[in-house]
Amino acid sequence: MTFSIHGLAVARGIAIGRAVLVASSRVDVAHYFIAPTQVEAEIDRVRRGRNAVVDEIHRLQASIAHMGPKEAPQELTALLDVHLMLLDDDELIGGVKRWITDRLYNAEWALTTQLEVIARQFDEMEDEYLRERKGDLEQITEKVLRAMKGMGSTVVPPPVRAARKTAQHDLLLDDTVDVPLILVAHDLSPADMLQFKQSVFAGFITDVGGKTSHTAIVARSLDIPAVVGARLSSQLVRQDDWVIIDGDAGVVVVDPSPIILAEYGFKQRQGELDRGRLSRLLHTPAVTLDGQKIELLANIEMPEDAVGALKVGAVGVGLFRSEFLFMGRQGRLPDEEEQYQAYRRAIEGMQGLPVTIRTVDVGADKPLDSSLRDDAHLNPALGLRAIRWSLADPAMFLTQLRAILRAAAYGKAKVMIPMLVHASEIRQTLALLDHARAELDNRGVAYGPLEVGAMIEIPAAALTLKVFLKYFDFLSIGTNDLIQYTLAIDRADESVAHLYDPMHPAVLRLVAGTIAEAQAQGKDVSVCGEMAGDTSLTRLLLGLGLRSFSMHPAQILAVKQEILRADTAKLAPWAQQVLADDEPGYRVGRA
Repeated sequence: MTFSIHGLAVARGIAIGRAVLVASSRVDVAHYFIAPTQVEAEIDRVRRGRNAVVDEIHRLQASIAHMGPKEAPQELTALLDVHLMLLDDDELIGGVKRWITDRLYNAEWALTTQLEVIARQFDEMEDEYLRERKGDLEQITEKVLRAMKGMGSTVVPPPVRAARKTAQHDLLLDDTVDVPLILVAHDLSPADMLQFKQSVFAGFITDVGGKTSHTAIVARSLDIPAVVGARLSSQLVRQDDWVIIDGDAGVVVVDPSPIILAEYGFKQRQGELDRGRLSRLLHTPAVTLDGQKIELLANIEMPEDAVGALKVGAVGVGLFRSEFLFMGRQGRLPDEEEQYQAYRRAIEGMQGLPVTIRTVDVGADKPLDSSLRDDAHLNPALGLRAIRWSLADPAMFLTQLRAILRAAAYGKAKVMIPMLVHASEIRQTLALLDHARAELDNRGVAYGPLEVGAMIEIPAAALTLKVFLKYFDFLSIGTNDLIQYTLAIDRADESVAHLYDPMHPAVLRLVAGTIAEAQAQGKDVSVCGEMAGDTSLTRLLLGLGLRSFSMHPAQILAVKQEILRADTAKLAPWAQQVLADDEPGYRVGRA
C-alpha cells in the first residue's frame, strides 16, 4: 500500500530505490560494506557467534537437568527449547547469508537486518503466543551479536546490486539493472555520513534532525536527496521497500504505485537536465550585471573533497571542517603527522587557490564519537565545544596548529577559529599560535605564512566586532549557529524547525552589521553558513554588500546563476528596505 511520510527537505532532488534500514540495537552494531572476497569469512563469523550461543544454551540445559522443579521451572526449559529452535531456523540463518552474499553487508548488519524482517512477520501474526516470540528472537539475536563482538573487519565499500523486485515494478526496472539504495535510520551522526560518503546510497532518510543539523549539511555536500525529521520513518519503512525521496518537498513515498513511480522518474530526469544546463556556467566568471566580481568558495569535510570543489569552479575553500578528521575514532585523536598530511593534501589539491581550515569544532550535534552521548551537560550546544574545547586541551590544540602551519608551506592557507566571544579567548588563541610557531622553530621544521580569521556565529561576537577586527585578518559569518543562538533554537531539533528562520529581522541585522563593519575597516568578510548556498537569499546578501560566499560545491553553480542575473546597484536600496521591515521574509518572497 502506498503511503507518504513528511519531513524536512534538506538536500534537493529525487531519489528512487530500495530501503536499507540501519536497525537499532542495544548492542552497538557497525554498518559497512564488505568486499566480495570477505563473504565467506563474514558468514563464518555469524556461524561462530550462533554456535557459541547454542553451546551456552546446551550448557545451561545440562546444568538445570539436575535441579528440582523449584530451581528450574518447566517454563525455563521450554524457553531454552524455543531459543534453540529459533537459532536453528532456516529463515534466520538463510536470510543473514543472503544479506551478506547479495548486498555485501557486514555480519552484524546482516543479522540485525534479518531480525527486522522476521520481527515484522511476528507482528502480523494473529496468535498472541506467536507474536510474543518476537521478544525471544530479539534476545537470541542480542546474544549472537555479543558473541560476535570484537571480530572486526575492514571497510571496503564496493558496488551493490539489489536483486529482489516486487511484481508491480518489474515492468519499470528489469533485473539486469543495478537498483539504487536509500538509507533509512533513526539518526546518523556526521561521522556515519562520511563513512557512507563513497558508498552506493542514492539518498538518506532520518527520523530526527533539522535543516542545518550537521547530518543535513553533510547530506547536501554529498549532493544527493535527503529528508530529515521524518519522525517514524525507520519504523514505518520496511527493509527492501521501494522508496521515493522528494528532496524538494521533504516527502518520502513508500511502496509507490507504477503511476507514481513513473511520475517521479520524469521529475528525476528533469532535475538531471536542469543540472546539465547549470554546468554550462562552469567557466563563466561570477560577475554581476553591474560588474561586481563575486568570490565563490567551497565548504569541504575531507581533503579529497578539493577535487569536487575545483570541478564546479570554486576559487578556493572557504571552510575546511577539520573536525571530521577527529570523529568516529573511539577517542584516538589524529596526531600531528596525520593532520599535516590531510591539510597538505587539501592545500595541494586546490592547486594554488586559498584554503581556509577551521580549527576543530566538536560538541553539540557533532560528537567525537556517535556512540558517546553527552548526558553530563544539560545543553551541550552551550557548553564545552569548538574553541572552548580546544583551549581546554592546549596540547591537542597545539598539535593541530603545528600541523596547519606545516601544511601552509605548500600553498595559500588560512586558519579560522570557531565560536570565539571573549577578548581573553582571542588573546589565548593567538598566543598558542605563536607558541606553535616557536615549537616548530625549535624543531627546525619548515612552515608557511598563515592568515588568521574568526567565525562570527554568536550574537555577542557580532555586537563587539571592533574587538575582532583589531586582532584578525578576516571574518566569516557562520549563519547556522548565529541563527541558532540568536533565536534560541536547537538547529538539530525537528520539533522547533519551523522557528528556525534565517529571515528573522534580528538575524539579518546582525549579518548586515558584520558585513558593513568589516568592509568599513578594509577586512575581508564572507558567509560560510547555509545561507550562502540558499539561492532564495543570494540577491539579498548581494544587496547587503556581501562579495564572498562559501558553500557546498553542489550549490555553487546555482548561486552563480543568481549572481549573473543580479544588479547590486539596484539591490542595495531594496536590501535596506528589507532590513527595516518587520517581516523581511514576506518582502523577499515577493521580490
